[in-house]
Amino acid sequence: MALPPLALAIDRLLRFIATHELVFERVDDSSGRVQDVYYQAIQATGVLTPSLPVPEADALPDKIMTALGESTHGYLADVTDAVAPHLPQDSLSRWDGDLKDAIAERQTEEAARKSDGWFYSITSQWAGMRQILASARGDLDLLIALEVKKKPHMQDTLAIAAQLLEAGRSAEALEWVRKPGRRIFGETDDGLSPERVSLEARILDATGDRSAAQALRWRCFEARLSADILREYLKLLPDFEDIEAEDRAHTFALEKAKAEEALQFFLDWPRLDLAAKLIATHPHRWDGGDWHILPKIAGLLEHDHPPAATILYRALLDSILDRARSKAYGHGAKYLGKLGLLAGEADPIRPGGMVDHAAYLAKLKTHTRKSGFCARVGDGELKAPQAIGARRPVWIKDDG
Repeated sequence: MALPPLALAIDRLLRFIATHELVFERVDDSSGRVQDVYYQAIQATGVLTPSLPVPEADALPDKIMTALGESTHGYLADVTDAVAPHLPQDSLSRWDGDLKDAIAERQTEEAARKSDGWFYSITSQWAGMRQILASARGDLDLLIALEVKKKPHMQDTLAIAAQLLEAGRSAEALEWVRKPGRRIFGETDDGLSPERVSLEARILDATGDRSAAQALRWRCFEARLSADILREYLKLLPDFEDIEAEDRAHTFALEKAKAEEALQFFLDWPRLDLAAKLIATHPHRWDGGDWHILPKIAGLLEHDHPPAATILYRALLDSILDRARSKAYGHGAKYLGKLGLLAGEADPIRPGGMVDHAAYLAKLKTHTRKSGFCARVGDGELKAPQAIGARRPVWIKDDG
């Protein structure tokens, strides 16, 4: 009996996805382009699944296990995630039962194996698939039971807590959100990551403990200067109290926080005026080596806050010359041009301790890297700009 066209299409997609292990053994996919093709096939499989006739949908789990059941790359779980929401409940239950039996059988075999060291067990991926199926079936208790079987540092405590909160099981959600569990790489283990705090505070709100939730949000703001957390905090304050609290947060960021973190906060909020004030308050704090972010920030500040933009452009140019980054001299010339354009507006309102543009140019002329840079600029010698129009300097050739 011929298969319907959709079933044939999915068969072809599964056969293609199953080629991934042999392909990855033979190609360098450091760019991820080949992997993207496989993910497109997985996505297409999920898109086609809802249109399958019931008999073909019911047969799909067996086809997936036949094609990918021993795949170690992880695509087996990805395919399961793509199709599970579209399969009949009976099919999901039967698939889960088959996986449960397969895990038990494989673990028995592995326990009897004489191991000479570490080896990969497909059972971990199968267990993950059972959790995907449990979610698709709405079986939260099974999902949790499977999560508990993982080692503590592998448990996705936040995901479980979020699902418990959505199910109205706030007390259990609070226990899970406070468990150590899996951490994002590089995250400080202080329990105050914005993602964790946002979830825990919402759980506390659900239990009726609004004061504890707000105290947690504020503590997180002080520790991380998270704009999102502050917005959540202010949103739940009574009218007019939020204005006072916002001012208090801004004062804290200006006076007590780390300057780099405070700058990012003011950009996220956004309050460019306070970002400019922070830059001017700490003029020597900015590392011109941060070439991937400072030019963009300086560009945001050019129009309304020229002294702050000037500080950042000087930091960028100084870094290029101090480190003799000859490949960046072209960028340095651009920053020097920006400084000339900003001078007319920045000099009259520059903060104390900040020299004017003419003095800055005089300092550049004494720099040990001046010759190579001047050659790149194309003037042979740095001269102060002639201000014949707003932000339109003319560079004078020095023939002497």
